[in-house]
This record gives sequence, structure tokens and C-alpha cells, in this order.
Amino acid sequence: MKILDKYILKTFLTTFLSVFVILFFIFVLQVVWLFINELAGKDLDLGSILKFLIYKMPSVVPLVLPLSVLLSSIMTFGDLSENYEFAAMKSAGISLKRAIQSLVIFIILLSIGAFFFSNNVIPIAEYKFTNFRRNIAQVKPAMIVVEGQFSMIGNYSIKVDQKYGENGKYLKGITIHKKSNTGEGNTTVIKAKDGELLSSEASNNLQLILLNGTQYEDIIPKNYEDRNKQPFSKSVFKKYTVNMDLSKLSGNDSQNQEEISTSKMLTLNELNFTIDSLDKSYKTEIISFTENINQSGYNNSGVVQSLKKGTVLASNKGFKEVKFFDKIGNIDKSLILGIAKSNTSNSIFSIKTAKDDMFMKQKIINGHWIDLYDKFVMAFACLLMFFIGAPLGAIIRKGGLGLPIVFAVLIFITFHFTNTFGKKLAQENGITPFLGSWMSTIILAPLAILLTYRASYDIGLISMDRILVPIQNIFTRIFKKKEVKDDH
Repeated sequence: MKILDKYILKTFLTTFLSVFVILFFIFVLQVVWLFINELAGKDLDLGSILKFLIYKMPSVVPLVLPLSVLLSSIMTFGDLSENYEFAAMKSAGISLKRAIQSLVIFIILLSIGAFFFSNNVIPIAEYKFTNFRRNIAQVKPAMIVVEGQFSMIGNYSIKVDQKYGENGKYLKGITIHKKSNTGEGNTTVIKAKDGELLSSEASNNLQLILLNGTQYEDIIPKNYEDRNKQPFSKSVFKKYTVNMDLSKLSGNDSQNQEEISTSKMLTLNELNFTIDSLDKSYKTEIISFTENINQSGYNNSGVVQSLKKGTVLASNKGFKEVKFFDKIGNIDKSLILGIAKSNTSNSIFSIKTAKDDMFMKQKIINGHWIDLYDKFVMAFACLLMFFIGAPLGAIIRKGGLGLPIVFAVLIFITFHFTNTFGKKLAQENGITPFLGSWMSTIILAPLAILLTYRASYDIGLISMDRILVPIQNIFTRIFKKKEVKDDH
């Protein structure tokens, strides 16, 4: 390796490591802020908190690594251009392509490493992180309940006045709000004087045994007018057991879908196998439902083939619907129409239910495809950000932490927004998972090509002549026309 390659590589690595450490620390603080409800006020020891953060840290790398490459590239090549070191290289016959040759090799190796990190380290960390959160509740269930404030556990919001005993499993002054499955809000309130939390490492269920309490439940009448009366039921109990599912434990409701998903815990081979299984099951269910609904329609068509008199009402010889209704009485007509309406309503309900079920299954399949593509997107994002940052730094000729940060933030926000938007759209089956995962790359790739081209041929970021010369020509023509009019 030549001296110039060593110098550029050393300069880039120094900046890259510094930027990566700073950004990594910032994003870890963001993780702490997102999960502050699970860490604060729950008597967790320092070792448990460190484990919590260590297991979550790898999931931060896909955000930090591309941004670090982008910012360090702009800063490094901005410094080289600002200090006229690139000018000296060009005068010696060294082009930009030759100058970044060693860095391109390093970024390729970094991208390969990022892929293996995403495929092997992140799934293990996600698995350990999810299990660790669940184990905290299983081994020390009282930790998920904070004194004096409501704590969410699945569909239950729990507040206690006091915790005592071993690991704080005994409770006093318990208030529970239970969410309704019908979307009517908190329709059930339970109050108890005493309680006890029981859990087992072998089970995902948490038992809350309530003693000497009262349950209040709002009754939602079917008639909308009766709802103004606000009826409710009240029941008194000496002992009542509430079972809560710890697999749905989440400190943030907006992240429930993400936390419950297990696709992030799978490697590339496991994702391929799972997707194949889910896809086969999905297609089998569609075929099965189609056959069932067709068979149901065929069977229902025979309901009206005969009436009480035993007369055959339909035949294959020139049967007409008008003659059919002419031969039967009004009672039979009402019976037939009622059966037809009921069958139609049942079929429509079955189709809607199956449609919603298939949509959810398709979302799960899309989520697995997105996580599979993300392993490649993370690796390619490092290359993309380098070929945006390096030529951009050479063009703007500014190093340090001023202008480079502005450009880096704008570009990364565009990348992150389009990436998130594309994946959300693909999750909802709006576009294909492939297009949703690679949307940010497709949008920013032309920018990388354009900047690399302009930097290679020493063209500025924006050619002001292309903007000013047409405007100048317009004003010149206007003044010439005025001069001609004045002469006449």
C-alpha cells in the first residue's frame, strides 16, 4: 500500500471511529428514553440494566453505521479539499477515483461485515432481549408494577398503592382498568384491598390474585338510545384471579406489533424456510376457503328444491324463475327469500372474515420478506452513503462539524424516511416487499452517481451559469426590444 493510500485510509478511519462512537452513544440514549418506563422505578440492579442495554445495542447499528459512513466521508474529503490536498493530488496526476481506491476496498469489507452482523448478531440479540424482558416479569413480576402509577400489561392497566414482601410480590390498594376487546375503551374497573403476583419461568402467564374487592363493568346496550342511561354491573368478590399474557408485555403500545414479531430473530436461512412455509400455508388456506364457499353455495341452492308438499320446484327441463314463483304461495315465497337473504349474509360475513384473516397473514409474510431484504439493504447502504459522502465532501470543500453535518442529516433523514415509508407501505401490501425495502436505495442511487460524476470531473455542486445565463439572455432580449421601439 502506498503512502497516499495509508494517509487517506488513516484519516478516514480516525474520523469514522470518532463519529461512530458519538452517534452510537446518542442512539443508545434514545433507546433508554424509549424504554424508560421499563427501567425507571422498578428496583432493577445495575447488572440487569446493563444486560438490557447490551441486548438492545446491536439493533441500533443499522441506523448508526450508514450515518457514520456518510458523515465521516463528507468530513474527511471536505477537509482534504479545504486544505488543498486534493488540488495537490490532482496536480500530481492523481484523480479522485485513484484517491478513494483504498477506501472503496475498506467500505466493501465493511459492508460484508455489516451483512454478517445483521444476519448473525442482531437476531441473537433480539432473541435475548425479548426473553430478558419476559424473564424479568417471570422471575420478579413485581418489577413491572410501579407504586403510585399505572403500568400497562397487555390489556390491563394496573396501579398499586404499596408493594411489600419478598421481591414486592404482595400488593395493597389495587386498581385495574381492563381494555375491552370490542374497542369500547376501558369498560371494566376492578378494585381490591390486597393482592399477590405469581409467575413461573416455564410459563408466559402472570397471575394476579386479588382479595376482597369489587368489579364494576359498563354494559353497552345494543340500542344506541339506551346508552345515555349508562347501565353498569357491580360484583363483590373475596378472591379473584386475573391471568395476564407476558408475551404482549410492551412499554409502548405503538410498538406492540414490532415487539411481538419474531421475524427479526431469524437468520437468512431461517427466514427463507419460514417464508416458504407461510406462503404454502397461505395458498392452501385460500384454496380451502374457495372450495368451502363454493360447496356452501351449492348446498344452499338445494334448500328451496322442495317445499312442505314434497313438490319438485326446480327441474332441468325449461325451468323459468317467473313460472316457479307463480306456482308457489306467498308464505313459501317469504320462506325462500328469507333463506336466500340469510345465506347471502352468511356468505358475505364469511368472505369478509376470511379477507381480514388473509390480510393479516399476508402482512406477516410481508414482514418476513422485509426483514430478509433489510440484511442486504444495511450492507448496501454503507456503499451508497460512501459514494454520496465522498464526492459531496470533495465538491463543497468544507470539513469540520459545520456544513458536513447539515448535508449528512438532510441526506440521512431522506434515506431513513423513505426506508420507513417504503417498509410500512409494503407491510400493508401497498407495494411489493422488495420495492418497499429498496425504495430508499433506488431514490438515492442516482444522487450518488451524479455526485461521483461531478466530483470526478471537478464540476461544482450546482452550476450557477446554467441558472444565471438564461435569465441574463431574457433580460438582454427585453432591453433590445425596448431600444428598437425607442429608435422607431
